Amino acid sequence: MKKRILIAVLFLVVLVGVIGGVKALQIRRMIGQKGAFSPPPETVTASVVHTETWEARLKAVGSLEAVQGVTVAAEEAGKVVRIAFQPGAAVKAGELLVQQDISSEQAQLRAAEAAVELAKINFERRAKLLATRTISPSEFDNADAQLKQSAAQADQIRAVIGKKSIRAPFAGRLGLRLVNLGQVLREGDPIVSIQTLDPVFVTFHLPQQQLELIRTGLPVQVSGDAFPGQIFSGRITAINSQVDAATRNIRMQATLANPRETLRPGMFVKVAVVLPAAQAALVMPATAVLYAPYGDSVFVVEEKKDTAGGAAVKAVRQQFVRLGEKRGDFVAVLSGVREGEAVVNSGVFKLRNGQSVVVANTLMPELEQSPKPENS
Repeated sequence: MKKRILIAVLFLVVLVGVIGGVKALQIRRMIGQKGAFSPPPETVTASVVHTETWEARLKAVGSLEAVQGVTVAAEEAGKVVRIAFQPGAAVKAGELLVQQDISSEQAQLRAAEAAVELAKINFERRAKLLATRTISPSEFDNADAQLKQSAAQADQIRAVIGKKSIRAPFAGRLGLRLVNLGQVLREGDPIVSIQTLDPVFVTFHLPQQQLELIRTGLPVQVSGDAFPGQIFSGRITAINSQVDAATRNIRMQATLANPRETLRPGMFVKVAVVLPAAQAALVMPATAVLYAPYGDSVFVVEEKKDTAGGAAVKAVRQQFVRLGEKRGDFVAVLSGVREGEAVVNSGVFKLRNGQSVVVANTLMPELEQSPKPENS
């Protein structure tokens, strides 16, 4: 019995040893295959770092302002009897906007005009009598003063009537209506805003260190989130005479043509002042940059020998770079790469240092400094 148990135990030990040996051989073989395995090359697109001549620009943020803009308000108290405009409409200078009740003033004007006629008749009579020395000069002077006083009273009433006929002070685009028919307006109550939208001003600030580079007449380019892909051109028309003591910035004003009234006062915009001198920039596609908190980098495509076959293959080398200005699809690089080096410009997030790649640029899109994406 004991002999049978000993044989069974020996058999199990041999079986476990055989299985363990087989597994050890399998694991060793897998480890060896892993060391010899190399992943297939990644298909990428690449662009050559090159030099371009870029216009020198000074960038700032600004706001749009109307060349002329005001909120039309009531000058005299009175009831609104007519609203002669449509909100948002374009009006001409002098066009009637609101008519207040002038019935009382019209009655007063008729009485004042009658008083003027009577004073005029008395004046003419006194003039004839003075010529014959029938009256004294003082009586003639009283008649003259009475005529002028009556005429002044009539003019004053006409002025009140004119103020109650509220008209557009200049040509422009109206805003929303702020009054209602039958409303009794007090002096200074707002009626409607009016803005001249073509042209428009853009105001912005630049540091005092850049003042020597700026002069009136320099071109500016304006863009904004409200009109993606569009660039509006204008010129600097005014530079403030003093620097802000708090920020050490100087305020500037440029004028932009706005025939379609796309730009509206109050909009936030980005401003680029184009300087006369151009500058050479080493540029590459902006999509080639792998942005990271510890530093931006690119993958440079280089030739290396395949360890297995000895043939030349392409591989990438991760290189940290220092970036400059970005324009459209390109970004200027200040250091890290040299002119003529090829950098991967697609799928950089899935690459690693030393990885083999295959460059295929057949599907690479056209890169532009001022791209104009189509509406989707």
